[in-house]
Amino acid sequence: MKKLVGMVLFTSLYAGLVLAQPLEAPFNDPAAVDAVKQVGQDMGDAMVAGDIDKLNQIFADDWATVDSSGKIFTKESLLSDFKSGKHKLLSFEIGPMDVQVFGDVAVVQASVTEKRLHDGKNISGQFVFMDLLKKRGDKWVIVRTLGAKVI
Repeated sequence: MKKLVGMVLFTSLYAGLVLAQPLEAPFNDPAAVDAVKQVGQDMGDAMVAGDIDKLNQIFADDWATVDSSGKIFTKESLLSDFKSGKHKLLSFEIGPMDVQVFGDVAVVQASVTEKRLHDGKNISGQFVFMDLLKKRGDKWVIVRTLGAKVI
């Protein structure tokens, strides 16, 4: 009888601990997928408008990418280039976006057609990119990007 009571207590305790664990956000929750896609649209819109405050909110403070020369390019550099006019996005059109959401982390793969200037030089074209986003607080921010021009 003691063994039976012990087993019931152990099972109840274990079930209570399992049920007390926070539930993970569902994978590919449609609302999260839509929110992540909106971040991409908002980023492009902010770049075209030269809205540095909005870009500051979209990119995480620890955001980084690797530029075409292989060097690390940070949020500080990105914002500085847009502030100074060194970098300008004139227009963009995002292609289909493949979004995978894993709780509070998301990965986006897509293409984008851009009219873009860098140091006054036309670097327009079609690009492919992958963004890694993290939900921090109640908003999604971009923490890493990797992109390439389609040749």
